[in-house]
Amino acid sequence: MPDAPPTETRDDPASGERRRRRFSEVLRDLAAADRERIAIADILAAFGDRAFGALMLVFAAPNALPTPPGTSSVLGAPLLFITFQLMIGRSVLWLPRLITNRSVARADFARLVDRMAPWLEKAERLLRPRLTLLIGPVADRFIGAACLLLAVILFLPIPLGNMVPALAIAAFAVGLIERDGVAVSVGWAATAAAAGILVAISAALWAALRAFLQTLLGVTI
Repeated sequence: MPDAPPTETRDDPASGERRRRRFSEVLRDLAAADRERIAIADILAAFGDRAFGALMLVFAAPNALPTPPGTSSVLGAPLLFITFQLMIGRSVLWLPRLITNRSVARADFARLVDRMAPWLEKAERLLRPRLTLLIGPVADRFIGAACLLLAVILFLPIPLGNMVPALAIAAFAVGLIERDGVAVSVGWAATAAAAGILVAISAALWAALRAFLQTLLGVTI
């Protein structure tokens, strides 16, 4: 019988209290679960009220690296559902079965976690609840709106143009998971950088189009 999803808290032997578990701990438990495949629904259940940030990170992080053409569109589609719901203030994340039923072999998931976990654990040592003014019911809606825009940018066919938006979403995600306003600040800075890059690319494309039309038609635009 498959293991139950890992819980959000765990007893702390030192204090006798229950503590909130780290993202990397939940991932490792999922990777070690006695099942053949890991579905998006399993991740959703495992992270509970942190599902927004957890799934944003799962779908955004791969886009921060060079990937085959079309990958950003596949991974970006679930981000549209997630970030839209964060923007409108939903307290519980809902995803269609078409997404939640998607799964990968547990062995493949375990290999991915083995590569990610050491980096996550290093980052988690730096992350902690702080600058909480930047995180909350109202602030989270603004974060959701920014991430929705970034998710749309991921769909644009811009060579390597998905990396900065993905980094921004990932920073917002870890900020939401760990309630760390510093990480959220990094997300806002990366969002500004992504917007600047998009504006620069758009201006360059428009200039190239004007030059082409002027040469072709002999008119000034």
